[in-house]
Amino acid sequence: MSEAAFKGWTRPGRVPPGGLEPESGETLDHLCGHFRIFQYAKGHRFSGDDILVAWFGTTRCPQPRRIADLGSGIGSVGMAAAWRCSGAEVHTVEAQAISVRLARKSAAYNGLLDRYHIREGDLRDPQLFAGEPPFDLVFASPPYWPLGTRVEASHPQAVPARLEVRGHVGDYALAAARLLAPGGVFACVFPLDQSERAERAYREAGLLILQRQDVLFKEDEPYGLALYAGSRKTDLPEGFAEAAELPAQGPAITIRRRDGRVHPSIALVRLVMGFPPGL
Repeated sequence: MSEAAFKGWTRPGRVPPGGLEPESGETLDHLCGHFRIFQYAKGHRFSGDDILVAWFGTTRCPQPRRIADLGSGIGSVGMAAAWRCSGAEVHTVEAQAISVRLARKSAAYNGLLDRYHIREGDLRDPQLFAGEPPFDLVFASPPYWPLGTRVEASHPQAVPARLEVRGHVGDYALAAARLLAPGGVFACVFPLDQSERAERAYREAGLLILQRQDVLFKEDEPYGLALYAGSRKTDLPEGFAEAAELPAQGPAITIRRRDGRVHPSIALVRLVMGFPPGL
């Protein structure tokens, strides 16, 4: 079977130049289509959360010219967005040098160096991207839990990916509100059982949630994620939220059936993001 096929499914998109190999302690894994990503075998690894928020954001803002990814880690969200929006310029900011190094390798492997710009820094810096054009689409996949509320990961790279070492969801929302172009979209992912925190973050940053999509990990089990897409409230007509009955919210997507098989409601999302449908 060729590299472009998997169980009858044809891998979509262009084939990147490649040319780089994993070093000791690294793996090179499929991300979207033919795009791949370098990860530490025992460090932070990308998850379905990242692919879901990339799908949601690029669906709600399908033709962005400039994309920002805040707290970008190893680059999974930004690179998934770059795969889907082939004409967009992507700018990322990440505080951990070891994650930045991996992201730069992945960007080179995927042939993105001409339009994928990685910055080492703190997303809370008010001078971040100062003097640069604003962004049509801003992403955040922030850490989910305050320090001390969960066991810390053994690998130091994975700790800030799970725990709020350098800012919380409210900091991400404030940074997004500052960086958005008029009418731009801020897309974020956060746990369902903390939805009030995410909604408050949007409100306090002056952002209006336009659409929410819930994703359940397993059929008939309550735990999962909420995906949010919002814009600055001042960019919208007065009373728009009430008139449009926002946030718009359709049926939840489920990832797995009770028996562990892929649920049909996630199949098209997988396909759109360059994954085998799994059915």
